[in-house]
Amino acid sequence: MKWRGRRQSSNIEDYRGSRVPRKGAVGGGIGTLIIVLVVWLLGGNPLDALFNLSQQGAGPQTTRIEQQPVADDDMTRFVSVVLADTEEVWGKLFREKGWQYRKPKLVLYNDLVQSACGLSQAATGPFYCPADEKVYLDLNFLAELQQRFRAEGDFASAYIIAHEVGHHVQKLLGVTEQVMSLQGKVSKSEFNRYMVRLELQADFFAGVWAHHAQKMMAIMEQGDLEEALNAASAVGDDRIQKQTQGYVVPDAFTHGTAEQRKRWFYKGYTSGDIDQGDTFGAQRL
Repeated sequence: MKWRGRRQSSNIEDYRGSRVPRKGAVGGGIGTLIIVLVVWLLGGNPLDALFNLSQQGAGPQTTRIEQQPVADDDMTRFVSVVLADTEEVWGKLFREKGWQYRKPKLVLYNDLVQSACGLSQAATGPFYCPADEKVYLDLNFLAELQQRFRAEGDFASAYIIAHEVGHHVQKLLGVTEQVMSLQGKVSKSEFNRYMVRLELQADFFAGVWAHHAQKMMAIMEQGDLEEALNAASAVGDDRIQKQTQGYVVPDAFTHGTAEQRKRWFYKGYTSGDIDQGDTFGAQRL
């Protein structure tokens, strides 16, 4: 990916090196961490738990956590450039629709972080909190993802960021709220199926971003598309369940299979058309 020397986003918050108190969190504290970890370990979706906690009034930590000056290193610059590219693409696409795009913040942290959705740790993976409209990312997790799941290359990391920004797009479009409103009204397995469609749409939006970023700024190099497709496949529910527990439980899927995630990203990339991403109306996922 051609990213060096290009515009960096100013919407980065760096909390690496800050100590996160483990007590005093409004609406959950360490209990929030346990809930999210249990959800993740059982094959569930941390976004589910995070959204519920935000709806129940989980708020910022009562003890102030000091933001650090944004570090000036290669990985931070890379993340800042990718975020800037998402701002350019989604700002343009929203303007063309007559909509207003609110830029999300991207929070960098180590190990633990307090969001408006509660206390979380890096084990939950990168996540988007709809309550504060921020993407949370532990850069060490990206390195682990590349090593453990073989999702290698800078464009693989760009896909992961673009996917989380895709959740922000869903928040702005009202999709997230519609899906989460179904919880408790449908069975757990049916709700999981809605979550799969939500995640696959975020993959589609990541593909739409890649399409327009390449068209507008010529950011991609040879092999970049393959890196993104490999990353999308690597984080499929079936691949992760097989690797972590040795067997696959389709009813517990919350993100989609490796094949589905790869296919929906590719559809977004080849079409570049936000209107073709209706995963909820699609007969074939």
